[in-house]
Amino acid sequence: MKNEFSIPQLLLRLALGLGFILPVLDRLGILGPAGTTNVAWGNWGNFVGYTNTLMPFLGRSAAGFMGMIATLAEVVFAVLLITGYKTRSAAQGSFLLTLSFGLCMAIFLGIRAPFNYSVFADSAASLLLASIPVYKWSLDNYFSKETL
Repeated sequence: MKNEFSIPQLLLRLALGLGFILPVLDRLGILGPAGTTNVAWGNWGNFVGYTNTLMPFLGRSAAGFMGMIATLAEVVFAVLLITGYKTRSAAQGSFLLTLSFGLCMAIFLGIRAPFNYSVFADSAASLLLASIPVYKWSLDNYFSKETL
């Protein structure tokens, strides 16, 4: 079997994985306080406020809970995508997460918002990654060879 997808799938996995982990670090304040260059939230409270903006039908405490669920999902997807473990499932999950995020952005912030942050491109990239048949340079590939 040819491995024409080897380098592109690896780069796509890394880009998506880092694209999930960096915002998590931002909302936890690890990248610096709010107002610092390239820091969107800088702390959990600002992130929950933003989550409530995307889900105004929820109260702030429910938005905080949804933000926690999204954050945990992002951490799991980041680790799985970067390591290449359960890649197809992680890519499918990240597709659903980014699609729902993009739709909320479009509905409550305006249609340009998800395009300004390439949310739909990330969503489509996740779906594309889920369709690749073999993930060379991944734990998935390593473990599939072990079982042979």
